[in-house]
Amino acid sequence: MDSVTSVLGSPGSIPISAVIIAQDDETRIAKAIQSCRLFADEVVVIDGGSKDGTVQLAESLDCRVYVNPWPGYAKQREFGVERAVHDWVFLIDTDEVVSDELGADILARKPALTDPGIAYSLYRIGDFLGRWLDRGEYLVRLYNRKQYGIRNSLVHEMPDVSEDRTVRLTGTLWHQGFRSINDHVARFNKYTDLEAQSAFESGKPFRLSHLLLRPPARFLQKYFLHGLFKKGISGFAVSVFWVMYEFMVGFKLYELNSSSKLAQHNAKGQNTKEEKGERSYAVQ
Repeated sequence: MDSVTSVLGSPGSIPISAVIIAQDDETRIAKAIQSCRLFADEVVVIDGGSKDGTVQLAESLDCRVYVNPWPGYAKQREFGVERAVHDWVFLIDTDEVVSDELGADILARKPALTDPGIAYSLYRIGDFLGRWLDRGEYLVRLYNRKQYGIRNSLVHEMPDVSEDRTVRLTGTLWHQGFRSINDHVARFNKYTDLEAQSAFESGKPFRLSHLLLRPPARFLQKYFLHGLFKKGISGFAVSVFWVMYEFMVGFKLYELNSSSKLAQHNAKGQNTKEEKGERSYAVQ
């Protein structure tokens, strides 16, 4: 038995299940899996129906793999959490890598995971055009599934935990999400679809003022306030993409609202025609 296995199985150490959702990502999933080995007692992979070697690779790395046709981000994440053996779960994506410092911090905290009401957040930093962007975000990724569920959202699915119940971990979660401009645009298109759909379903109206003000405000926030001007062309490109994101969400929400109003108008017109037809038939 090696030293890591010895620590993982030591008396008083609370077991952790790492849960990964995957889809056609055989080139990156191995790094994600291996980066969890220091602290995870098992790795569960939920595959949405990959056509490459993602499933076979995960199985070869001693993961428990389930294939579940893609139901959406939150539902897929919840599907994986439900199939974990242990109540403490760590969420990670195929394009993310746990730093050595973060892994060691989680490992050191395992004996102290006695309060299921406390969740743990980590600092995630992304890359773009070959450069790491220093300005990241804290995300809750380690929590007890008996205490918290996954927030039911079409996008940005996370454990439903209030900030005052979280403890910040040390170290970094490296988000190696950038592949190419084409891939980035495709993912932005998908995410803005989900964001607009979520806003539409929650009854948020389209406002022209938001479309005029939010994109430039987002650029100023990212480029100057978050310091992306220090990252050269990479920082400028990320800031511009956020402008595009705001525009796309706004226009797609407008499209959804317009389509809904048109459908209601057509349905009303059809009902009026039917009522007139019934009255005409009654007169005859």
